[in-house]
Amino acid sequence: MEGMVTLQQSDNGSSPRSTTPNSLAEAEREFLGEEAFKRRISLERKRTERSAKPFLLMLLETGREHNRAKGGLVFSGAISALMASTRETDVVGWYEDQSALGVMFTDLVVYEKNSVLSAMLSRVSNILRDNLTFEQFNQISISFHFFPDNWDHDTQQPSNPMLYPDLSQRHKSTRLSSITKRLMDVVGSMLILAIFSPVFLIVALAVRLSSKGPVFYSQQRVGQYGKPFTFIKFRSMYAGNDSRIHQEYVAQLIAGQAQRHPTNGGSYGNGNGSGAGVYKLTNDPRITPVGSFLRRTSLDELPQLVNVLRGEMSLVGPRPAIPYEVAKYQTWHRRRVLEVKPGITGLWQVNGRCKVGFDEMVRLDLRYAKAWSPWFDVKILLRTPRAVLLGEGAH
Repeated sequence: MEGMVTLQQSDNGSSPRSTTPNSLAEAEREFLGEEAFKRRISLERKRTERSAKPFLLMLLETGREHNRAKGGLVFSGAISALMASTRETDVVGWYEDQSALGVMFTDLVVYEKNSVLSAMLSRVSNILRDNLTFEQFNQISISFHFFPDNWDHDTQQPSNPMLYPDLSQRHKSTRLSSITKRLMDVVGSMLILAIFSPVFLIVALAVRLSSKGPVFYSQQRVGQYGKPFTFIKFRSMYAGNDSRIHQEYVAQLIAGQAQRHPTNGGSYGNGNGSGAGVYKLTNDPRITPVGSFLRRTSLDELPQLVNVLRGEMSLVGPRPAIPYEVAKYQTWHRRRVLEVKPGITGLWQVNGRCKVGFDEMVRLDLRYAKAWSPWFDVKILLRTPRAVLLGEGAH
């Protein structure tokens, strides 16, 4: 039925906790501190990626005008009530110690999002009214956050940061390394621009003279946390080309159903990691002769150094995704655009580029995000010239 919501019970028939003193005391021991609760959010995201069952994060906040002591006092009555009325499969704890209380409703079967919000808001409001004074109740604001979250690329922040607290914590712990990476990006991109400035001018002239259209090609790409930015490169295609060819190709590639294109004979790859073509079609009729050379030598990517200087990209990182590509992502694929900034080169580029299948490329990006360090960046940068000169997997 439309609008129907089912909260699935666990295999042991879990149900709302009993309100007996013993069970309440036991429930209190299960209440999580801030660090443990945020770890559980990360864990639930990974479970959702595997099971496709969404979860709902509810946050109860007292606002910045209240200090932690006052916030803890307001929540003291609410905690026991929530622990006693939620299921054993749900998770309750501090999202921010003494100032933001979190509840994760897990294993949801949702047929309509608005029905979930309405049901949960009504249920929680009744619990709070029964256990708080009128003044305390009015001090609390309630917000709901679904995972998988709905990415809308018309906004400036498609991903919901409330669902990824572990990422912000990780960045705080690697702040010094991040500063080092940014310094490497700025110095490195300025040096490359200075050294290759004659090549830059020659390529610009070749693009201008070889076909009608602008020298540079700009396109919206998806940056870290899903934030859009304008991506720049030398134009390698004829002006006014139809992007639907590539959209169709990417959709099939991500789905693992890529095959030969019926119109140009170009390879779509086979989606299993051994076929040709992550992102780039072979024998693509939209590419100019000069553009073919630029792509084969990666010279078309030189203007991306401007994106690096702006802080939108890094020298090393995952390839910047296209919005219509992200729209086809499975939930676990999204992590490649959340963990680190996109880059000009990366693990997939130095491991065969277009010979690497899509899922394997995502795994390489996630491996890079997990193992990232300034020295790791240096090693990838040192391997990049060889990959470019040999044209490994390039089209």
